[in-house]
Amino acid sequence: MGYSNAVSLRFCHFFLQQLGGAKFSLTLLNSVRRFLSCWLFCESEVIQTVVFYFSEGFFYILVKMKTQKDVNENGVYSEAKEPDRTQQSNGVPPARLESRRWLILFLFTFYSLSNAYQWIQYGIINNIFMKFYGVDGFSVDWLSMVYMLVYIPFIFPVTWLLDVKGLRVTALVANALNCAGTWIKVASARSDMFWVTMLGQLFSAVAQVFILGLPARIAGVWFGADEVSTACSIGVFGNQMGIAIGFLLPPILVPNGNDMNELAHNIRVMFYISAGVATFIFVLVAIVFEETPENPPSLSQAQARSTCADKYSYTASIFRLLVNKPFMLLVISYGLNVGCFYAVSTLLNRMIIEHYPGEEVNAGRIGLTIVTAGMGGSLICGIWLDKTKTYKLTTLIVYVLTLVGMLVYAFTLNLGHLWVVFVTAGVLGFFMTGYLPLGFEFAVELTYPESEGTSSGLLNCSAQIFGIIFTIGQGKIMDRWGTFAGNIFLCIFLLIGTIMTGFIKSELHRQKANKQAEVHTESVSTFSADV
Repeated sequence: MGYSNAVSLRFCHFFLQQLGGAKFSLTLLNSVRRFLSCWLFCESEVIQTVVFYFSEGFFYILVKMKTQKDVNENGVYSEAKEPDRTQQSNGVPPARLESRRWLILFLFTFYSLSNAYQWIQYGIINNIFMKFYGVDGFSVDWLSMVYMLVYIPFIFPVTWLLDVKGLRVTALVANALNCAGTWIKVASARSDMFWVTMLGQLFSAVAQVFILGLPARIAGVWFGADEVSTACSIGVFGNQMGIAIGFLLPPILVPNGNDMNELAHNIRVMFYISAGVATFIFVLVAIVFEETPENPPSLSQAQARSTCADKYSYTASIFRLLVNKPFMLLVISYGLNVGCFYAVSTLLNRMIIEHYPGEEVNAGRIGLTIVTAGMGGSLICGIWLDKTKTYKLTTLIVYVLTLVGMLVYAFTLNLGHLWVVFVTAGVLGFFMTGYLPLGFEFAVELTYPESEGTSSGLLNCSAQIFGIIFTIGQGKIMDRWGTFAGNIFLCIFLLIGTIMTGFIKSELHRQKANKQAEVHTESVSTFSADV
């Protein structure tokens, strides 16, 4: 268990220092390490290796992303502040970054991970759950699609709750629902309990509504202007990592077999692990998670705090977003891209098993490759946006490369070489899931000063709608004409999304030209009146 001890030492020492200092860290370090050791009870070297390198990557990102600190007169560390964000203007409080922002972000990342893992844990071993519960493949697909279906009616009340009650209440409700869902599923490890596992998945699906749109909101509330895109990427990174683990662990924990008692035991163990992790994270969030930093991290947040809350209207905000043409084009194009990702993820087991029978474990590893590559793409895109602010061009390029990656994947899936599938799936994932934080940040750019939660909610609502349509449509096409036709079906919609993304850029240029013309006309009129 050397890997799990290394994970414990790295993370617990940093996070617990943020909570209560070095003494508090040393006091709780051993207990948290033992918890992680129990969680990683499996003797599989593959699992331990993957978790070790994921954790090392997280720690590296954490250290690299933290801004440099200055030491004050008392020897206490305080964040270095940029001159243009620390000045008071018209009664607006000064902006200052706080080191706790990384703790809040990584807490969110981990509970997002726990929830996203549950989304795909059924789909990646679709054939095993069909046999265990005695249901058809479409019924098992609904264990994934319920995440998409529930999001659509719940997103607007949840977004209202976020705007009215704030981040902490939203985080507590999300974790309570997520934790409840995992424990309900523990009771469903019997072949006649499919309805119970669906009930547990329903609770987890509702929890997802409180999670999916938060990366942009947390980044905006807790991080400086030059860190927002990177922070949003790390927030999305948690969701992607959860999906990656959901691809990897279930095929290993629940191997295919004909002994129903052994299957029931393995499924129960998998559910207990999910419940234990979700409960631990829930306790941490209840103790640690905070609403807002004591000092605003940027001038825009300082101004937002000084604005009277009574002036904000949720209904008026929704209306302004719906009549924002560039944003609505983004809503549709984002939905097309992410909906394709949902369909590929849900149906991946069926695609791989059709061409490579008996390769359930490698199907999970291919899914892991897609999402892991996407995590790299997300971080690179986030850092790039923070440095360049080229939202329009970057979004268009990534969308075009997503289409190219999907075409390559479709034409190489049936060649009979698994290594080729791994390579093409990695290329597809780098751009397709790397697009996720781009969409969030581009939406914030297009809709400022509207609430990040509202714009993100509309994006995700579009993604869930297209996800259901594409998953059902591609599944039916695969049943009748095969996987190649199903993947080409997705390529057609990615082409439409690429064209619409180009229209966003054109529309923004047109609006800019119109504003310049209006300013010029007004200047001429003023000059004529003066003369």
